[in-house]
Amino acid sequence: MLQAQARPVHLYMEANPNPNSLKFVANFMLVEDGISFDYPDAESADNSQLAKELFNFAAVKRVFIASNFVTVTKTDEVEWQEIQTIIRDHIKKYLETGKKAVTASFEKDPLFDEGDSEVVKKIKGILDEYIRPAVEQDGGAIVFHSFKDGVVKVLLQGSCSGCPSSTITLKAGIQNLLTRMLPEVKEVEAEGV
Repeated sequence: MLQAQARPVHLYMEANPNPNSLKFVANFMLVEDGISFDYPDAESADNSQLAKELFNFAAVKRVFIASNFVTVTKTDEVEWQEIQTIIRDHIKKYLETGKKAVTASFEKDPLFDEGDSEVVKKIKGILDEYIRPAVEQDGGAIVFHSFKDGVVKVLLQGSCSGCPSSTITLKAGIQNLLTRMLPEVKEVEAEGV
């Protein structure tokens, strides 16, 4: 059996528009670019030992893992100054062991489906090319959910979930871009918010 290889890990913290979330950025990719994993609770973290361990901290409310970062959302009862170093050190020690942040694997690209209509393919392409990089900078993700009767529904993940700025980003940013680029799109809504 192969042994996990220890590696040098550099981790820094970044604030984002959601005051309850903090982004912990690593010096290497944790998961494949464009793929993200959102864990709203410990029960959903069956494919991430790292997320399971982070939920052992009472202050951790949500864990999000994408490209080279982990976004942790805390409860309202604690301030970041009290826990940020503890959380950072735990993530760093975990990654130094060489264990994977997420153990899921995909046989095909989970973002694109050959059965999608041309409009849905275009919507997903715009979200992936224009929106995903900007939203990941803030420690989150906005993922396509559905398109029906001119309405695009998206899922808010990571720091975007529960963020006070997410409505502005959704309407002023994403909706404006999609309606301008695709006349079939009339509105963008967040699903499950």
